[in-house]
Amino acid sequence: MDVVNDYVQHLQASGSYPDKFICHRKQGNLVEIEEASTGKYRKVLTFCTNDVLGLAQADSVKQAAIDAISHYGTSNSSCSVLSGRIDLHRQLETEISAFKHLPHTHLFLNAWMALQALMDGFCHLAMPVPGFEHTRETLIFTDVLNHGCIISAVMNASNRSGKMFNHGPKVRVKAYRHCDMDDLARKLRHYVRPNDRIMVISDAVFSMDGDIVPLPRMLDVLAEYPGSVVVMDEAHASGAIGPKGKGIYDHFGISPQSVLQQGMVPIIMTTFSKFAGSAGAAISAPNRELIDLLDVSPTSIGTISLPPPVTAAALESIRQVRRHPEMVEQLQTNTRYLRSQLSQAGFDAIGETNVIPVILPPELSPKAFARCLMEEHGLWVSAIWFIAKPRLRITANALHTQTEMDSLVAAMVAVREKLSGSVVQYTA
Repeated sequence: MDVVNDYVQHLQASGSYPDKFICHRKQGNLVEIEEASTGKYRKVLTFCTNDVLGLAQADSVKQAAIDAISHYGTSNSSCSVLSGRIDLHRQLETEISAFKHLPHTHLFLNAWMALQALMDGFCHLAMPVPGFEHTRETLIFTDVLNHGCIISAVMNASNRSGKMFNHGPKVRVKAYRHCDMDDLARKLRHYVRPNDRIMVISDAVFSMDGDIVPLPRMLDVLAEYPGSVVVMDEAHASGAIGPKGKGIYDHFGISPQSVLQQGMVPIIMTTFSKFAGSAGAAISAPNRELIDLLDVSPTSIGTISLPPPVTAAALESIRQVRRHPEMVEQLQTNTRYLRSQLSQAGFDAIGETNVIPVILPPELSPKAFARCLMEEHGLWVSAIWFIAKPRLRITANALHTQTEMDSLVAAMVAVREKLSGSVVQYTA
């Protein structure tokens, strides 16, 4: 432990350790927080929540969770294979399947477990069966900027559930340049061998860059490899992009069925922590067999199923999104407005979604910038300083008003001038 203790002490002394806050109360985008290190309380306007549609605080969603506790209790206390499922699980899977236009869905506690189960199932067929021999190798292509849950899953894909010994067929993993479909095409030509099982996996919306995968071009490239599996992680796409918030396929006007007709297999991971006012994840696929395979994966057998209140909250949230697409329209309107105001004020806001990374000049520390926004202006944004291009990570949501967004941009201009001494003309 000496090495750990020494490292953490140096980490904290360097100023690299993140600030910690405890939330005591939320009302819309106003949050009462306590600074963990000092105990100081503040009421701040948040621009760092992933509750993009505001459904985590919606009365109907909260009531659904309360009703589920009254009916089922707080937990299922076991996995569904051993103790069965509650009907809410079946209802949620049905709702997601209709939302994503893929007929079969399986629930998980979180995205990390969902993707690990997918790798176990697809690459190794989940569990050995007497008399069945699985010999075909799997070749996985992953975007270099994919989320950590994808990276973790694909890096463990050659070792079933990360176990030390694996007797299944070999799994090869190759990364391609960020959203570069020409590079993907080159790597497919170079690495694919006869009889390979091909999977390409990508974020639909990238969580740190706020950009969107070029799905139509990806499908064009993969059309030359019949049977390829296309996995879209829609954590930041669901409820946020597409005319009705259905995600990446909705955004580009493509149906999963058309992908099937072209000879490829579309798989979608949906998460509930952003748009659905809850927690958990789901894998949706066109065939029942894959879902049955996920049901016997270690991350399904060895873990409890989604608790009733979490399931009910996600179910009601998705129903609200399907009934009220105007929530999605408002989110997208707010996104366009905030992006335009940031650009007008001279900020480098990259990407195109409600995830709005702002790249600061090298001389400005994102951590110091965010701290100044909080202490002097009562605004909470996320500072990201531990990746290649340090940035502020701002998230717009459907509840933000134009006045609130104007106040953010004006405060950012003031902080920039204070920390750098530069003056950029800005008119709200």
